[in-house]
This record gives sequence, C-alpha cells and structure tokens, in this order.
Amino acid sequence: MDPNTTHTLWIVGGVVGGVLLLLVWWVLRKGGTLAGDHVFRASRLSKGNRVFPAQVVITPSSLTLYRPQWIGKFEESIHMAHIASIKIDTHVIFADISIETSGGQDPVRSYGHTKGDAVEMKNVIEKFQTDYYKSNKV
Repeated sequence: MDPNTTHTLWIVGGVVGGVLLLLVWWVLRKGGTLAGDHVFRASRLSKGNRVFPAQVVITPSSLTLYRPQWIGKFEESIHMAHIASIKIDTHVIFADISIETSGGQDPVRSYGHTKGDAVEMKNVIEKFQTDYYKSNKV
C-alpha cells in the first residue's frame, strides 16, 4: 500500500476515534447521576432513556424531573404542597411513575425506574408531605 494512503488512513482513523471518544464522554457526562440524597435514575435499558436517562430528584420542598438532551435539558418541578397523587404502573421489569398536581396541570411522568425505586419515590414524597404539613399546620 502507498505510504501516503496509509498515513491518510491513520489520520482519518484518529479523527474518527477522537470524535467517538468525545461522543462517549458527552453521553456519560450528560447522563451522570445528579447530586442529592433522593435521586432516582431511570434505567438505560428502558424505552426513552437509552442515551440520556431521566432522573427524579426529591427534596423536602419539591420534586424535580430532569431529562437531559443533546443540548440543554428539560426540567419540571412541583412543590411538595402541590403534589396531589402518585401513581405507579409496574411492568415485567420496570415501573413508570406519574405524579399529579393539585393545579390540574398535566402529571409529571417518568418511565423506566426499578420497581423498588418507584415505591421508594412514593414513600419519600409521602414522608416529605407529612413533614411539610406537620410543620406548617395547614
């Protein structure tokens, strides 16, 4: 093979390899677990979460759904006082969770969590709501 062709192939291979490494780094960075005590990350094996899995972060004052995107992210928050109901839909492997608000807006939905995480999310939300209403005596 011509030395110039070999040299060109090495350069093209290096560039393609560099782009692939950059792509893998970007996906891992965007799909990494968020900080917090109660962070629930959907499985990459579930539909809609293969590249960037959704995450639900629950704090004593709010619930936030994060959906990373190639550029930017989708984020939706609900204050603990505005969570009206929690629905868990279990399937063979994964579970989906739907959190309805008292304001009548569309529910917050997250798909592809483990069944244990879905139940834990419900328990954490109920605990934080109980604590919120006890402290505020509404």
